[in-house]
Amino acid sequence: MSELATGGGSGTELDLASLPNDSTRDRPTVLLPVGETDADRVERLASTAAEVAGMMETTVTVLHVFTPSRFDAAVDRLGYDPDVPPDPDAVAARVAPVRDVVRALDAPLEMWGMTMTLAGRVGTDVGAAIVDAADTVNAKRVLVGGRRRSPTGKVVFGSTAQRVLLDAPCPVTFVRDD
Repeated sequence: MSELATGGGSGTELDLASLPNDSTRDRPTVLLPVGETDADRVERLASTAAEVAGMMETTVTVLHVFTPSRFDAAVDRLGYDPDVPPDPDAVAARVAPVRDVVRALDAPLEMWGMTMTLAGRVGTDVGAAIVDAADTVNAKRVLVGGRRRSPTGKVVFGSTAQRVLLDAPCPVTFVRDD
């Protein structure tokens, strides 16, 4: 059963605060990093994560990595006291694509009998933070979303997905746009 509380019945508001936010797990996990640019991939990421987690009998950890400047901007936009910065997990729960993926994962994970957690991190190198999170949560697989890019585009702009593909401590599945 999913650990995400839905309040019972369709159309109800999800209680994102009810997600466990442990940074480590006794049970292996599928790590699903979700970024601001993943809004168009929410359904595909969620269905892939639920299927992989169900087949592997693992939990899913939904991760959002903030750069320091984006974290500060989110803290300011959300009205947190800047002198008492909130936990990155709490801020991650309020990022639109993260909320959407969590909502989309609830029913499929329940069908598979799997659970999910939510984690937020702050780091200057998003790829390195994802790789570190994969190690921390004992990930058995990392799912990364992305779009098709030319080889030149990868060199000029870098690639978080490429960094994760090369450095993750476990297999990585790339979930691409159509």
